[in-house]
Amino acid sequence: MRIIVALAFLGILGSLGSALVFMMKDKSKTNRTVNALTARIGLSVVLFLFVLFAHWMGWIDSTGIR
Repeated sequence: MRIIVALAFLGILGSLGSALVFMMKDKSKTNRTVNALTARIGLSVVLFLFVLFAHWMGWIDSTGIR
């Protein structure tokens, strides 16, 4: 489970980094920045839903904070 979440997080960071590179290189001439940021949002939503599903299935447990 940790590996899946870590890979998804790295994908989110990679998409954010590529959006930064595209923003600096393209100077608003293409939609590559928008596409990279859209992919980042999609990955974030999928990761959130996957964590909720994993909790519902009992694959991960909430520990609670005291």
